[in-house]
Amino acid sequence: MWYTKEHEWIAKVDGSYKMGITDYAQSELGDVVFVDFPDAGAEFAQGETALNVESVKAVSDVYLPIAGKILAVNEALNDSPQLINESPVADGWLLEVDVADEAQLDTLMNEEDYKSYVSELSK
Repeated sequence: MWYTKEHEWIAKVDGSYKMGITDYAQSELGDVVFVDFPDAGAEFAQGETALNVESVKAVSDVYLPIAGKILAVNEALNDSPQLINESPVADGWLLEVDVADEAQLDTLMNEEDYKSYVSELSK
């Protein structure tokens, strides 16, 4: 699993990549009430805004960690957006992505580096 400084994660799952926001991000957002998904087939550059997550506090942009095409969205979030708060990785993932260039993963943080990054934020 890889992470961004904007608190997105991406992981290879069964041959494709899934992405979402981290536990830290969902806790900062508060209760998620709506997800504005892109269309399947849409293509995004690394770091480009791919969707918005609306919480009781604010609407937040979510960026694609690496360039790719959207294969699928997590339809379960349309009826149950709180899954992002309850389980931001397992059940609350956001997008399935066909990655354009796996080498871009090298620009992201691993879990250890991300945990260190988050611990610095809370100082």
